[in-house]
Amino acid sequence: MDDLPWEEALERYCDYLQGAGALSPGRPELIAAEQSLGRVTASPVYARLSSPHYHASAMDGIAVRSASTYGASETTPKYLKAGTDALVVDTGDPLPAGYDAVIMVEDIHYVQEDTIEIIHSATPWQHVRVVGEDIVATEMIVPSNHMVRPIDIGAFLAGGVDRIYVHPRPRVALLPTGTELVQPGSDLKPGDIIEFNSRLLGAMVEQWGAVPLRREITVDDFDHLKKAVINAVDEADIVLVNAGSSAGTEDFTAGVVRTLGKVLVHGVATKPGKPVILGEISGKPVVGVPGYPVSAYLDMQLFLKPVIFRKLGLIPPAPEKVEANLSRKLVSPLGVEEFVRVKLGQVGGKIIATPVSRGAGVLMSLVRADGMIRVPRLSEGYNSGETAPVELFRQLQEIRETTVIIGSHDIALDVLANFLHREYPAASLSSAHVGSLGGVSALKRGEAHCAGTHLLDEKSGEYNIPYVKRLLPGRDVTLVNLVYREQGLILAKGNPKGIQRLEDLAGKDISFINRQRGAGTRILLDYELRVLGIDADEIHGYEHEEYTHMAVAAAVQAGAADTGLGIRAAAQALGLDFIGIAEERYDLCIPNEYFNTPYIQRLLEVMTLPEFQAEVSKLGGYDLRDCGKIIWQS
Repeated sequence: MDDLPWEEALERYCDYLQGAGALSPGRPELIAAEQSLGRVTASPVYARLSSPHYHASAMDGIAVRSASTYGASETTPKYLKAGTDALVVDTGDPLPAGYDAVIMVEDIHYVQEDTIEIIHSATPWQHVRVVGEDIVATEMIVPSNHMVRPIDIGAFLAGGVDRIYVHPRPRVALLPTGTELVQPGSDLKPGDIIEFNSRLLGAMVEQWGAVPLRREITVDDFDHLKKAVINAVDEADIVLVNAGSSAGTEDFTAGVVRTLGKVLVHGVATKPGKPVILGEISGKPVVGVPGYPVSAYLDMQLFLKPVIFRKLGLIPPAPEKVEANLSRKLVSPLGVEEFVRVKLGQVGGKIIATPVSRGAGVLMSLVRADGMIRVPRLSEGYNSGETAPVELFRQLQEIRETTVIIGSHDIALDVLANFLHREYPAASLSSAHVGSLGGVSALKRGEAHCAGTHLLDEKSGEYNIPYVKRLLPGRDVTLVNLVYREQGLILAKGNPKGIQRLEDLAGKDISFINRQRGAGTRILLDYELRVLGIDADEIHGYEHEEYTHMAVAAAVQAGAADTGLGIRAAAQALGLDFIGIAEERYDLCIPNEYFNTPYIQRLLEVMTLPEFQAEVSKLGGYDLRDCGKIIWQS
C-alpha cells in the first residue's frame, strides 16, 4: 500500500485523469435559463437584448426637453405648458420622442391646470434610464465555467436569454459493499450494519453539483464486485466504491480496479482515510473509500470533490478558517497528516477548540464538530493553549454566539441546548464531557463560560463548594443549580446477575464499567467504596472507563459490562434496570466575569421555562426544585 502525502496523491491522480481526458466535462446541455440555478455554464452567455431596450423614465413626473428648462431658479422660475413642453410620465414609461429629461413630481408645481412652474433646470437624461443602462445587447453576462446564481438568472432573462448551455452534471455511481450491510428499516440481528454511507456520500455528491446513482449492496465477493463495477462504469461518469479498500482478506476493490483498469494510488498518509484507492477504468475515474464513515467522508472531501469540480470546470472553494486555542494537549502520530474534529466557542477574546472523538467510525463526531484541525505530517500535535488553524464547518458568527460548557456530562444539557436554540435561534450550546474536575480546570485556564460539576467532598459531605474553593482560589465564581439527580447502578433488563447493592460487585463474577478519572461519578463511587471498606481491586472492570452516562448505559445494554454507576435517566432511556444509591447536586460553576453576559443569561432564562423543566423531568431521576437558583457565590 502506498503512503503518499494526500496532496501529492491528488496531483498525480488529476494529472493522469487530465491526460486521459477523464476530466473533460462532456457534451454541453441546453436548458431553460430559469432552471439553471447551480449549473455551470459551458460557454459565455451574451445578451440578446439591451436592458432597458428603450429610454425609460426612472421617476414619476414630467418628461421635458432639458434645453427648455435652462435658467430656472427660485427667483426666476420657468413655466411649462402641460401637453407640449411637459408630458406626464410614470416610472418605467417610455420617454416620448424628442424629450431627454424627467423632472420628479415632487419638484413641480401646477400654477394653473395647464401650466407647470419649475424652479430648477433639468440636465440632459436626468432621471432617465437610457437604452442599455443595465445591459447592452451582445455584452457578456457571465463567462464560461461559471456557477449560476439567482441574480444571474435575472440578468439572463433581462438580456433576452431564455436558454443557456451548461456542463452536464457528472453521474456518480455509488457502490456500497459488504456482506454485513442491510438496508435502513430492516430487522437487525447481531452483526448487521445499516447501510447509510451511500446516502451520506450521495448527498455530498449532490451538494457538489453531480448526480448520485446509488446501487444495491454488493456482497464481499470478487466476481460480484467486478460485475457491479463493470455495470457502473458503463452507466456513470465516475464510480465510487464504498468499503473494501484496505488490504484484508475481503477487501477486493483494489484488485477489481487493477483487473479492469489502472490503480494510480492505493493508500495515503492521512488519519483517518489512509486506505483510499484512486483508479481509472475505460477513461473514467474510479475511487474506493473505506467503510468507516469518517474515513469515507474525509476521502470524499480530499479526492472525489476535486474530481467532480474539475469535470464541471470549477475549483473547489477554499474553506473558511480561524485561529483557535487548543483546550487540551493534542498528540498526533508523526508521519501522517491527521484531521481532528473539534468543538469551537469564543471565550473572552479567544476561540477555544476542544477535540471530539477521533474514531474513524464515530459519525457523531462530524455531526457535533464545528471545524477540523489538520495536524501536519511532520508534527506530533499541539500543546494545550497553543493556536492552530481550524477549517470551519459552521459560520464564525454562530461560533461566537456559542455558550461553552466543559465538565461533567448530563443528559439535561442536551435538552438545555435544544431549548436555548429554540428561544434564541442565533445561539447554541457546546458541551465537552471531560468530567467535573476537568471542567473546573478548564475554567481556571479560561477555556469555558461555565463548567458542569457534581463533586462530593468526602469530609463535609457537601457538593461542589469545597472543591471550587480549593481549585479556584481567589476566583469570583457563582454556582447555579441545574438539577438534583439520582445516581445508582445501571443494570441489564431483568437484572440477570441479581445485583442489589454496591457490595455485590466485590469478589463476584460481575463485570463493571467505570467513569473516567476526574468524573464526579467516579469520585462518588470511590467515596461509597471507602465507606463500605471495599478495595477497587476487588471490582472486575474498575479500570474500564467511559466518558458519559449514556456510554455506560450502552455498554451495559450491549453486554460489555453487567453494571456501571450512572444516572437513572440514562438507564431509563435504554430500557434498563436501575438501583438508586444517592441523590447528588449538579451545578453550573460560572466565573462572575461571564455571569451577566448573554452566554449565561440566556441559559438562566431558559432554565426557568416550565417546558424545559417538564422535558427534563420526563427523562426520569431528576428533581428541579432549585433549577436556575444561585446556590453559592464567592
